[in-house]
Amino acid sequence: MPYTPSGFFCDRLIRERERRDGEGSLGKPLRFSGQDFAALRQECLRKKSLFEDDTFPATVESLGYKELGAKSNKVKNIVWKRPKEICENPEFIVGGASRTDICQGDLGDCWLLAAIACLTLYEKLLYRVVPQEQSFSDGYAGVFHFQFWRYGDWVDVVIDDRIPTFNNQLVFTKSAERNEFWSALLEKAYAKLHGSYEALKGGNTTEAMEDFTGGVTEFYEMKEAPKELNKIMKKALERGSLMGCSIDSLVPARFETRTTTGLVKGHAYSVTAVQECKHTTTKDSKVRLVRLRNPWGQVEWTGPWSDNSKEWTSLSKVEKEKLQHQNAEDGEFWMSFEDFKKNFTKIEICNLTPDALEDDKIHKWTVSVNEGRWVRGCSAGGCRNYPDTFWTNPQYRLRLLEEDDDPEDNEVACSFVVSLMQKNRRKERKMGANLFTIGFAIYEMHGNKQHMQKDFFLANSSKARCKSYINLREVTQRFRLSPGEYVIVPSTYEPHQEGEFLLRVFSEKRNTSEEIENRIEADHPVPAPASAVGEESEEDQRFRTIFQEIAGDEMEITANELKNLLNKVVSKNPELNTEGFSLETCRSMIALMDMDGTGRLNLQEFRHLWNKVKQWQGIFKHYSVEQSGSISSYEMRNAVNDAGYRLNNQLYDIITMRYGNESMNIDFDSFISCLVRLEAMFRAFQAFDQDGDGSIRLSALEWLQLTMYA
Repeated sequence: MPYTPSGFFCDRLIRERERRDGEGSLGKPLRFSGQDFAALRQECLRKKSLFEDDTFPATVESLGYKELGAKSNKVKNIVWKRPKEICENPEFIVGGASRTDICQGDLGDCWLLAAIACLTLYEKLLYRVVPQEQSFSDGYAGVFHFQFWRYGDWVDVVIDDRIPTFNNQLVFTKSAERNEFWSALLEKAYAKLHGSYEALKGGNTTEAMEDFTGGVTEFYEMKEAPKELNKIMKKALERGSLMGCSIDSLVPARFETRTTTGLVKGHAYSVTAVQECKHTTTKDSKVRLVRLRNPWGQVEWTGPWSDNSKEWTSLSKVEKEKLQHQNAEDGEFWMSFEDFKKNFTKIEICNLTPDALEDDKIHKWTVSVNEGRWVRGCSAGGCRNYPDTFWTNPQYRLRLLEEDDDPEDNEVACSFVVSLMQKNRRKERKMGANLFTIGFAIYEMHGNKQHMQKDFFLANSSKARCKSYINLREVTQRFRLSPGEYVIVPSTYEPHQEGEFLLRVFSEKRNTSEEIENRIEADHPVPAPASAVGEESEEDQRFRTIFQEIAGDEMEITANELKNLLNKVVSKNPELNTEGFSLETCRSMIALMDMDGTGRLNLQEFRHLWNKVKQWQGIFKHYSVEQSGSISSYEMRNAVNDAGYRLNNQLYDIITMRYGNESMNIDFDSFISCLVRLEAMFRAFQAFDQDGDGSIRLSALEWLQLTMYA
């Protein structure tokens, strides 16, 4: 959706202020939908009523918009019930939260449930998402809350406890214990975060892993996995990383179908342990094992090392106890590492941020976070295949300051992970939004501190880049580069695709990343002096004559007269292909040049104006597309720069929205109007900024006088 300048800047200022106040941190999460859990519960207890959430009501709108929408037969017999209406003694958590508390219902969100299963392995992480001291007895008011990481901020999501049921059974996620409801309520809160239950259909385990932890996830395709994958997995679990895996289903009709060995294609599993054990039958023989869990809570691997397989007889009792081996249809099972690699096609490891890791022995990351957006016609330049617009994408300076402690092959380098995440696409599905195909490239900087121009990218190849552009919520990759300064360019594959994103850099050692923003400044060239008598050009003479004819004895012209004067001359220039200036543009011109506050221009003021218009006309002709009478909004950046103004991305965004047409082109009248406004506002700012510190203070009257007349 398009952004209004005022709305965007208000939102940006509010977000920045909130971060200064600590809002959005773990200790002070943002209130989703503005709801305060403690206040709502207290109010309900005072009124002796149960909470009903009108921001996510117990209606079909909260179920979905298509397959679970109002016209779907699937939702006709669904009844929303509170746990106390479903069973006699409901409990929030029974005997501690565990992996067996999560059983999938009639919703394709196994990716979410696999991540929840991983979460139960780490109490600290779990109870950050699922706050404790919630129950159906003490202080019960039908209101619960959960906390998620959402694009750089932690948010607290409040829900009521009305859950979809059919024949008094939960429709979606449920626990193996009929009277346990934490996982069902967690799923509801996550559905609210994304707009509906249906919005959760289909996804990647990494998405939920990151929303539960704020971490960053790395992908490994089994066919391309490094030789030390077992070691990587083992160390990852020791560091508290969350891990999921899956088997790709190439044939859609066979999605989520069992193989002959009990594994399910197109289905998400969680990796819960990696171990190495000794055989009792063979001396010094070791076997590497992996423990996995099916979020269905049933359907297990039936091959070697499955629950009742003969391989277990080769282990001692001590080894079995170490592995916590159980013969139970609970969805959890062991298999050899070799079978794991052979059967599964991909694995995802979610590395946690420093705030999630308290143990000093655990390796911690340095993390830098940047928010950005691609704006159609301005900063949505597409990938390197589109050199005319690629350079307009947002750019981020990365400083790698310290090399790794354990260099490989004596190479001095810095290890880091770049994560590019597109925002809000799942929530906007019901409006037809799909995931963009996204990626990024990294270039070495050569001392330039400004936004890199087109020529730079034509002359330099990337130092590193993501393996491929892909239509996932996030693209992540690990790199090793020499210490130094680089520029990261995130983009969609196609140009003109508008959306918001989050760019994060995780490194073992110190790094900093920040958006490259030009300094906002303007050159003010001295206007060309008036021609001496006898030296006037033919054009100058013609203007003097026309000016005298229009101005009359007063030798001053109004906005309407200025319009007629300029258009007489401009219309004779076929290269501009323009219908002339509008009255509004001419009013702005007078406001710019009206030094004595009369609302009119005298000959000297007009001559000053005409010199500027001629200069700007030359710039316009340089960048205009042949015979079109306009310039593209992307070239507008260069044109504005040539006119002597250095702006940042936010201002270029506004110029595109304010002066571009539906085809993202800017005609001559709009071009001149834009430069007149820039000139006037820079001049006014400098007049107020008497101490030159780059900031001014205006009263309401001064602000209105300035903006209304400009």
